Amino acid sequence: MPRGESIAYPASHCPQCDHPIRRRDNVPILSWILLRGRCRDCSARISARYPLVEAATAVLFGLAAARLVFSGIVPEPRDVSAIVAGAALLIAFLYLAAISVALTAIDIDTHRLPNVIVYPAYLVGAVLLTVAALATGRWDALLTAGIGAVALFGFYLLLALVYPGGMGFGDVKLAGVLGLFLGWLGWGPLAIGAFAAFALGGVFSVIVVALRRGGRKTRIPFGPWMVAGAWVGILAGAELSAWYLGLFGLA
Repeated sequence: MPRGESIAYPASHCPQCDHPIRRRDNVPILSWILLRGRCRDCSARISARYPLVEAATAVLFGLAAARLVFSGIVPEPRDVSAIVAGAALLIAFLYLAAISVALTAIDIDTHRLPNVIVYPAYLVGAVLLTVAALATGRWDALLTAGIGAVALFGFYLLLALVYPGGMGFGDVKLAGVLGLFLGWLGWGPLAIGAFAAFALGGVFSVIVVALRRGGRKTRIPFGPWMVAGAWVGILAGAELSAWYLGLFGLA
């Protein structure tokens, strides 16, 4: 995507010899192990990044599905409406998981968050969450999702305008997407997801400086930390916000 190439055509092929990848050699993780990390045709090395990205996506899919099901976010399939709502929510958050991994890898490489991934996420998220609201009557969740999208987009836009060198507009656009999904889960996950991005990014920056791998002016892509913070909010935001409010007797 950063090179402007299609992910559908031509089919998967070796970047060294251009030979099409056989179906048996295109099985996530397993094929890389069986091929010992080399192309079957030209013996060129296949980066370990491929199975790592595949494994990360699988793990995030599993965590997202477990969270949605066991926390009751996805309703029990008692009737057609519950099944439709559950399917819509599961697809929505698995979609978010998939683009989270892709955007993280791309931002680390290029310091860019491609519009071709971010823009469709608004439409996909809005449609699927609206379907879930229609099926369950959870219009309150849809409202907080919309507020979350606008709030995070506006907050990051303000940061980008105040300090242009520290926040790119790609981060602003991604913030709206993350706010949409976090907002559906509630105010607690939204707040935790937003805060965790800066906490994790700040800790990483301190470590970089402490290890002398960079200085105060070193540019660090913030997209991965936004994504990581959002998933903290999704997977543990409700519990963390309840714990924090409980410290002040507000829970």
